[in-house]
Amino acid sequence: MTRAQRKAIVAGTIGNTVEWVDWALYSIFAKIIADVFFAKSEGAVALLATLAVFAVGFVMRPVGAAFLGAYADRHGRKKGLTLTIALMAGASFVIALTPGYATMGVAAPLVLLLARLVQGFSAGGEFGSSSAFLVESAARGRRAFAGSWQQVSVAGGVLIASLLGTLVTSLLSDEALHSWGWRAAFIVGGLLGLLGLWLRVSVEDTESFTNAREAGRARVNPLKAMFVEHPAAALRVAGITIAGTLTYYIWVNYLPTYANLSTGIPLNQALLSQTLCLVVFVVLLPFAGLLSDRFGRKPTLSVFAAGFVVLAWPLLHLMGDSFLSVFLVQLAGMLLILGYSANCAVIMAEQFPPEVRATGIALPYALAVALFGGTAPYVTTWLNEAGHRDWLWLYVAAASLISLVVYLTMPETKDKEFD
Repeated sequence: MTRAQRKAIVAGTIGNTVEWVDWALYSIFAKIIADVFFAKSEGAVALLATLAVFAVGFVMRPVGAAFLGAYADRHGRKKGLTLTIALMAGASFVIALTPGYATMGVAAPLVLLLARLVQGFSAGGEFGSSSAFLVESAARGRRAFAGSWQQVSVAGGVLIASLLGTLVTSLLSDEALHSWGWRAAFIVGGLLGLLGLWLRVSVEDTESFTNAREAGRARVNPLKAMFVEHPAAALRVAGITIAGTLTYYIWVNYLPTYANLSTGIPLNQALLSQTLCLVVFVVLLPFAGLLSDRFGRKPTLSVFAAGFVVLAWPLLHLMGDSFLSVFLVQLAGMLLILGYSANCAVIMAEQFPPEVRATGIALPYALAVALFGGTAPYVTTWLNEAGHRDWLWLYVAAASLISLVVYLTMPETKDKEFD
């Protein structure tokens, strides 16, 4: 890799990391945000309203994917990425500085809703733009390695946000935490966003985008061009995503809560298991990318999906109320997910030419995430509460089987000419 390529990957990774710090802070401080921005007399209703605002931000991701993906295809990856991180950081500052319900009344939750809509819009455009930027910045034969850093940065952002939350909640009294501590965390997140903005401004746009524009291949409407000229590729991206997003949101994000609800293990032990597994996951991701560059996209993706088809039932039935059992189940699942996370950016980027690449990655991915990833915690909780815990493995295995069919029937793109 050249010095410019290394700089581009570092800038893309750090920028994406701080983007996800800002996104994750909301869920970490959801209970405090409920107390600050909604009438205290509403009790549990306030927390539900806060979570509804979180969900609305999730729904905005396909909208952001459509608009910001097309923007990156028309004006460049660099401009697209600087816009997404500026929106995310700006919304974090708004959340940090907006007075609460006691001062502003009903205007406070309305401002909170607007800021979260902006963050969801930004997050929707970030995946397509950052994936295209990283893969297009890669050396020949190292596209999966470069693309894997997109997922390294997502997990890294969640870890940093969790660390901020741990520090603030551990060092401050409850009164200080509610009055200014949580706001300080959002300000730190916004400042990190400004650092990411500076890094993204300092890099050059990719040769793939520049060459396509100079050759007159740019599209006035990349969104329309994606649907008209590349419908099969768009459907393939959605199929690639189904199993990945479902298993990711269950194993990486939600398993501690699920283990606590279903087995009774203390939440702090389940969260410790999650943290340890995340560290292993982040460290191994680039190496999984190298395996994809060596052996191909289809084999590494197929191992991931086939693994969950076969192991979903034993893994979920082996999980008990001990730390070791939860850790082993979570670690096994996350090791399998490496096959998806190391490949998702590169395999999606390889489906499209540069003039529609950011849009082609962003929109089908965001729709699949909203339908399958965003609903995973709700469906998982519902199955447990309805007494159908034993059905969860079937849900995971069925989604994995769908994606396995896609992986086995799609063309191998490891050695594809890439512009």
